[in-house]
Amino acid sequence: MAEKNRTTGGPTWCEGETAAGPPPEVAFAEEFAREQTRHAPNEAIIQVAPTEDQSVIALYHEAQRLQVFAEVRIIITGEDVVLATEDLSILARLKKAIEEKRKEYVGPINEHLKAINEAFKKLTGPLEQADSLTRSKIMAYRTEERRKANEIAEINRLRMEAAQREMELQGELSESVNLVEVPTLPPATVRTDLGTLGTSQIWKFEVVDFKVLPDDYKIPDMVKIRKVVTAGASIPGVKSWKEDALRVSTR
Repeated sequence: MAEKNRTTGGPTWCEGETAAGPPPEVAFAEEFAREQTRHAPNEAIIQVAPTEDQSVIALYHEAQRLQVFAEVRIIITGEDVVLATEDLSILARLKKAIEEKRKEYVGPINEHLKAINEAFKKLTGPLEQADSLTRSKIMAYRTEERRKANEIAEINRLRMEAAQREMELQGELSESVNLVEVPTLPPATVRTDLGTLGTSQIWKFEVVDFKVLPDDYKIPDMVKIRKVVTAGASIPGVKSWKEDALRVSTR
């Protein structure tokens, strides 16, 4: 987009922009937005109140009824176990039915959420890339300037040492010591009309020897341990055993 030239008052075009249209990256973004609109609706109707859904309410009432039965149930005979098994089968069916209803509600929401996140990830991709490139180039410039300053400072130090040794041996200098001017390092803070660039130091780390790492910082992989124990294998430092657990299968 053109803006008024501060000096002449005439139009000043942004880099890459001409009177014929916006720069390529802007045109791409606009076309991307149009493409998304053509192939995907920008509105969706979704269910958001399961507690007002009569089918969900019916499942909940049935679950409440089974809860009351479970609270007062007494199992002292084999027949009691048979009746309890029937209730466990009903409970399993109800759990499955309620889970299916939950998926009916959250499925479309998750699909739309995923699509929205992917769209915005694409839209912000150029911004993230531009930000990363600009930061890395600033840091590279500062690192190079610091390297140059350190190298010049080392040259001056060596020259001063050589001059000092000559004075000690000859009692005078054969020529004056020409020191190189050390350049001023880039400022840590840069202020403009649009914003301020500052510099801060942040801690980074990497584990170089896991064996000497204190135990408080070692987190066991419970998923991996469970797979090994379930397969019947043993792991040093891990105690494993079997416990009875009820398994209910519905027909």
